Amino acid sequence: MKPKHTFLHCLVLLSTMYTATILAQTELASWSDSQAKNRLMEYVSTVTTKGSSFVDTEQRVAVFDNDGTLWAEQPIYFQLVFAMDRLKAMQSQHPEWKTEEPFKSALAGDVKSALSSHENLAKLIFASHAGMSQVEFKQAVKEWITTAKHPTTGRKYTEMVYQPMLEVLDYLRANGFKTYIVSGGGIDFMRVWAEEVYGIPPEQVIGSSVEKTFTFNQDGSAQITRQSELNFNNDKEGKPVAIDAHIGRRPLIAFGNSDGDLAMMQYTMAGSGKRLAVYIHHTDKEREWAYDRDSHIGSLDKGLDYATEHKDDGWIIVDMKKDWKVVFSE
Repeated sequence: MKPKHTFLHCLVLLSTMYTATILAQTELASWSDSQAKNRLMEYVSTVTTKGSSFVDTEQRVAVFDNDGTLWAEQPIYFQLVFAMDRLKAMQSQHPEWKTEEPFKSALAGDVKSALSSHENLAKLIFASHAGMSQVEFKQAVKEWITTAKHPTTGRKYTEMVYQPMLEVLDYLRANGFKTYIVSGGGIDFMRVWAEEVYGIPPEQVIGSSVEKTFTFNQDGSAQITRQSELNFNNDKEGKPVAIDAHIGRRPLIAFGNSDGDLAMMQYTMAGSGKRLAVYIHHTDKEREWAYDRDSHIGSLDKGLDYATEHKDDGWIIVDMKKDWKVVFSE
C-alpha cells in the first residue's frame, strides 16, 4: 500500500534537516566553550533582543578582513601566489623578465627577494593583473582557484577557510546582520569566489583596486579593461574610508587579525552604543601557524597591545589554539 503524503513528508524532512543544520551553525559548534565565544554570543543576544541596547536590523553591519581572518595567509598572501603563477604562464611573452627584477626572482621562486619592497609587490601585481578585460581576469581567477593547491597542506585555497569563521558568518546572518568583507586584497580577485565560499555577494566585498577603462565598440559590445595603476589601497586607514564610501554605515562588529585591521576596528568601536572588535590571534602552530608581532605576513603588534588594554571595552582576542575545536573543515 502506497504511503500517503509522500511529498509532504519529504518537505517536512528537508525542513527539519535544514533547521537542524542552521541550529548547529548558530551554536558555533566548532568553537570551544570559551570566554571569547560566550562574549560574542552574549553581545549578539544583547543587540538583537528588545531592550535598551537593541539595534534595528538595518543597522546590523559586521565587517571582516579576509587574509588571516576568514582564510589562511601563510606562507604568503594567496593572491600573490596567483600573481606569480600568472607570471610563469606569461613569461614566454616577456623575455626581459629573465634579467629584470623583481620578475627574475619571482620566476626563480625566490619569494623573499621578489617581495622585498612595496614597489616590487606592485610591479608583480600590475604585470600579472593588468591589460586584461574584467571578463578575462575573472575567468583566470576562476580557473586558478578551482585547481591551485596550497604548498604546505595540499588543499585547494578555498578549502583553507576557517570553519569557526564560516559559522560566525552564518550565525550573524541568522541574527539579522549583513556581512561584508573589507580586505587589503584585490576586490576583483575576491569577488569571483566569495559568494560561493562565504555566502557574501560581490556587492558586499570591499578591497584594493586598480584603475580601469571602459570601451564601447561599434559592434555593440562593451569592455572594462584593467590598467597598471593603483586606484585604491584598502589597508590600514584606508579601510574606514572605504567602509564609509561603500557601506555608509558604521559597523557594529569588526573582525581582523593584524595591525592592518586596527583602524577599521577602532572606527567601529568609536561609534555610539554597544560594539564589538574581534582579533583572531594565530597561536596554533600544529593545526595552522603561530605568529604575531614579527611576522612578515599579518603582523599583529600594535593591535595586540591595544586589544589587550581595551579588553573590558568590547575588544576580544580569539586564541586560535584554545578557542577553536577545529581550524579547517574536516
